[in-house]
Parts: sequence; C-alpha cells; structure tokens
Amino acid sequence: MKRYLTNSVKADLAEKMVFLGGPRQVGKTTLSLSLIKGADESHPAYLNWDLREVRQMLLEGNLPAEQSLIIFDEIHKYKHWRNLLKGFYDKYKSRRHFLITGSARLDHYRRGGDSLQGRYHYHRLHPLSLYELNAKPTKSDLSLLLRYGGFPEPFLKQNVRHWKRWQRERQSRVIQEDLINLERVKEVSQLHLLAGTLPEKVASVLSINNLKQDLSVAYETVNRWITILENLYYCFRIPPYGLPHLRAMKKERKLYLWDWSLCGDESARFENLVASHLLKYCHFKEDTEGDDMALRFVRDANGRELDFVVVKNNKPLFAVECKTGERSLSRNIAYFSQRTDIPCFYQVHTGDRDYEQVESKARVIPVTRFCEMMKV
Repeated sequence: MKRYLTNSVKADLAEKMVFLGGPRQVGKTTLSLSLIKGADESHPAYLNWDLREVRQMLLEGNLPAEQSLIIFDEIHKYKHWRNLLKGFYDKYKSRRHFLITGSARLDHYRRGGDSLQGRYHYHRLHPLSLYELNAKPTKSDLSLLLRYGGFPEPFLKQNVRHWKRWQRERQSRVIQEDLINLERVKEVSQLHLLAGTLPEKVASVLSINNLKQDLSVAYETVNRWITILENLYYCFRIPPYGLPHLRAMKKERKLYLWDWSLCGDESARFENLVASHLLKYCHFKEDTEGDDMALRFVRDANGRELDFVVVKNNKPLFAVECKTGERSLSRNIAYFSQRTDIPCFYQVHTGDRDYEQVESKARVIPVTRFCEMMKV
C-alpha cells in the first residue's frame, strides 16, 4: 500500500534532509524502504541505531558506499544525534539524501547539539484513514477502521486475536523501550497504569487533578507523564478555541489516542476516529504547505460544546460535531453559528442522510462522504 506521504517525502528529499516522525508501527520504515526499489531491513542503506554494528559505524563517521539515499532509524536515541547528522549532511549533501525516522517527536528530542535549522523538512506519518483506504470510502471501510484501528498491521490482518496481542506488545514496547531510552522515568509500572486508564478518558476534558489522586502522585508529575506519552505519539490533547465574548473554556484540554481502537465506548471511539482524521488533515497541510494549522474544540461556561474547530493561520476554517447515529442538527451548532466567526459547520455521522441547513451554515453529512470531500 502506497502511503499518502510518499510523494511529499520523495520531493522534499531533493532539497533537504527529511525527518519522518510518527507512532511506533505506523509504517515509517515501510514507507522509507519503499523509496529504494526492492529494499528491506537488510539493505545497506537502512541504518537502525538499535544495532550495535550500525552504531559503531556511524560513530566512526562512516556511511555505506554507493547509496544515494541513507535511512537513519531511531537515531534520536543517541544523545548527540543532531550534531552527528549535521556533520554527515554538511559533508555529503551534494551526493547523498538523508531520511531520518523515529517513533518519537523528532522536533522535541533535541539533545545536546545544533538545532539543524534550515537543513530539514519534517513530516508526521499518521495511521490509515478512510480516504487513504478508499477514495470513495464505504460503511464497511468505516466499520473495519473503527474495529481494528488505523495501524497497518492489525488493520490488514483483521483478526481479533492478533489485534489483542499486537495491542499488548505495542504498549509494552512504547513504555519499556522508547520511554526508558528517551526519558528519565523510574515509575514505569505507574506509567503502564496511566496508559491503561487513558482510553476511558477519551473525548472528554482531561482532569489532571483526578489522575493525580488515582495515581497518588503530584499534579506536575502526572502532567509530565501525559506530555511524555504525547511526545511518543501514544495520545494527543487539543486545547479550546478562545471565544472570550462567550465566556468560553480557556485552559482544559480534551484527550484522544493515536489508536482509537482502544476505546471501549462506541461514541468515544467514533469521536476519536474523527479527531485523528482532522489532526492528520492539519498535520498534512502544515508539513507540506507550510500553513499554521491547529485543531481545537469549543465549550462555553454553560456546557455548550462543539467537538472540533479546524484553524488555519489563526482563523477558523470549519467546525465539526460528531454523532454516532442519524439525528437532527445539533442545537449547539445552531447556537454557535449565530455567535462566532466560524464560517461553516459539519455534523458528521455514521448513517446516510446528507443535507444542508443554510440558516445555520451547517451540513449534516455521513463521515465517509465528509472524508472523501476533505481528502483526509
């Protein structure tokens, strides 16, 4: 399966280094190797920092011969990785292309070296989405994506037993390997406990105070742990969209997971799927076109809420409300359409009805058609 970022990555490699970040097992290595005909993990151009012989070769300043594209995988685990890459790039940039992948935010882990400013383009690879599966997605596509999530391996297997085992192994590797390699955290068992409780918090405002009581640790500790899990692409939070004249919520953030299939609640899982699709849209526009994109939500002092607002260059593009069934237009859309500068509203659902309500600047639309229209 050709991934949606393949052409963008290939084009950017002609100009600079490319950093490709994203969750563990989302397909970064597969995409990278697809750029070299017939390549697999044994190809000399693929350099995995976890292998001792690769580490030794790179620290000695050597690169494999006769390879125009060099792929560095997980090199961010090295304390001075940015200085090492800077040296290779400045020496070989006229003859080699460099693709750097990692299962953590490569823009965050900048340990001990040059910022590499101006030397790279950054892309974030997301799980499979409806439009990536099918340019005209169906209800069957939606059902499978909700059930197995968007990570390629469990989705393509479509086997419940395999999905359960894959989930358990992935969480263990994220915390036992990635986290311990990158962060100074001793309370590994509590982080496992925290990660296990987060699926119950999806689609709601995350209360750090409640979590600190459950885990018996300080507020700052819980907040730091959540931030670490965000940096490892396990979860993400979205802040509110400020509407001061409506006394809107300003600080609390809503929580979602990169793997929505972990959500036990049907409506929360659907909202998480939509959140992930919209975040993918924002990241794609930001990484490929350079626009300042943001995903937000709206909630006022009286509890009226819009699930999502997509913001481009500090101006709202559209808002989205999620419904698992075919329902009439949300009262919240009608309310906020009259009192905000949001230009249009979508109520996405799992049914078939598709109609507009002009006075509310709104469209009630199946989520499959919405994704087809938005190309996310």
